[in-house]
Formats: sequence, C-alpha cells, structure tokens
Amino acid sequence: MALKPYQQDFARFLTETGSLFFREGLVLKDGRPSPYFVNMGRLCTGKLSFSLGSFFVRRLLELDRLTEVDILLGPSYKGSAIAQAMAINFWTEHRKELFFEYDRKEFKDYGEASGQKNLMVNNSFFDGCGIWIVDDVGTSMATKYELLQKIEREGEQKKISVRVVGLCLGIDRQQTTACYDSTGKVIPGKKGEDALQRFTETTGVAVYSIAPISEVVDYLFKEQIPVQVQGAWQPISASLKKVFDAYLEEYGTHLTRKYVRR
Repeated sequence: MALKPYQQDFARFLTETGSLFFREGLVLKDGRPSPYFVNMGRLCTGKLSFSLGSFFVRRLLELDRLTEVDILLGPSYKGSAIAQAMAINFWTEHRKELFFEYDRKEFKDYGEASGQKNLMVNNSFFDGCGIWIVDDVGTSMATKYELLQKIEREGEQKKISVRVVGLCLGIDRQQTTACYDSTGKVIPGKKGEDALQRFTETTGVAVYSIAPISEVVDYLFKEQIPVQVQGAWQPISASLKKVFDAYLEEYGTHLTRKYVRR
C-alpha cells in the first residue's frame, strides 16, 4: 500500500531532521545489527516537537478512537516527549484538553506521593480513564510490557479501574524478536517472533503506527529524497536499498499482519 499524503510528510520530516538515517555498524538495543536507525530524540526544539505531536494526533483522529482517550501516556524517556507534544497539539489545534503522563524509572514515596510509591510522574490516573500509549518505535517491545505492568500496579495502588485503549508507534520497524544462544549472545540471521503481533496476542492491546519502515524507505527511494547516509546527505542508492531489503528479509515480519493495525 502506498503512503497517504500525511505519511509521506512524516517520512520527509524524519529524513529532513536526520531522525531517520543510515550508517554502517549500527547496533540495536537487543544486540542485532541494523543498516538504519530512527532517533526521534533529535526532534528537540519547540517547532519540531509540535510537528511530531501533530503526526501522532493525525493518526489518532484517523483511527477515530479519540472519544475513548483521557490520558496520553509515553514511556520514559522519548515517549514522554511525544505524549506532551500531542497534548499541546490537541489543545492549540483542536481545543481538546487531554492529560499527558509518563512513568518513573523508580517509585516515588515522598512529597505528594508519601506512603504511596507512585509510578506515574503527573499522577493523572482516575477511575475509568482511557489511556493511549505512544512511543517512537518498538523492537522487542520490552519497554511496553514493563509499562503495562506499571499501569496495572498504579491502578491497584489507587484502587481504580484503568483501560489501555491502544498503542501507537511512530515507525513500525516490522521486525522479529532477537534469538540468543545459551550464553546470551545474539544468533545472527535467526528470526524470532513478530514482536508487535506477540505483544497484542499476549496483552490484548492493539498496536498501530504512523507508518511502516518498508513503505517509508520505498517512498524515499522512489522519490530520491536525500537522507543521511554515512553522515552525508544523499538519495538512497540502489545498492543501499538492496541492503535494506535484505535486512528486512533476514529479520523482518510479513508485510500483512493480523494484529498490527494499519
């Protein structure tokens, strides 16, 4: 499927800001190599942050799930900036007031949280609230599993009912989980499970994205839009496209999934 106009704008936005780049020697958190990386931490000005939030807002509106959402929750650290950017965008562009929230890496049990061991920074959860989780990418989804545990723990602590409406990623890496040998080392070239599909099967939480990486790269290649390659701005060459395609063939998922919503 071809990218919609706003998804094309998103692809250009990521490349023009250097958030999506190609470089030899890149290694993911799970230990596997990757020819490309998406670093939305580069979107660190007011203008860029607002623009990023607008793309996530557009996706939520497109999905028609806004009436179910009370709180925008981004896992620390990059997801927290996305949640706040969305909240600001919703108010300034749509006059819709939503809470934004993000998790702590450790309990807080002092000040306003004395004796409570809060796991959420803004303490915005309330009984019956609907939560929309946002983050930049998902590889193993380990951070998202941990976040769901924190949400459950926060609900139990406050004795309230909370529901996760869905989870939206900026980019779907369309990637399987890593496989490891008995010593804990990554097994090169071996595919694990579809990380996003397994997440939904395990948790019941639907996963969405603004755009899948295969279609983003296809668009950039066909339009010959300059991206950062080895630190220099240039269109994606045929040889680099082959490297990318081979990478998805080696570690990627099927292009059609049952559980990852387009």
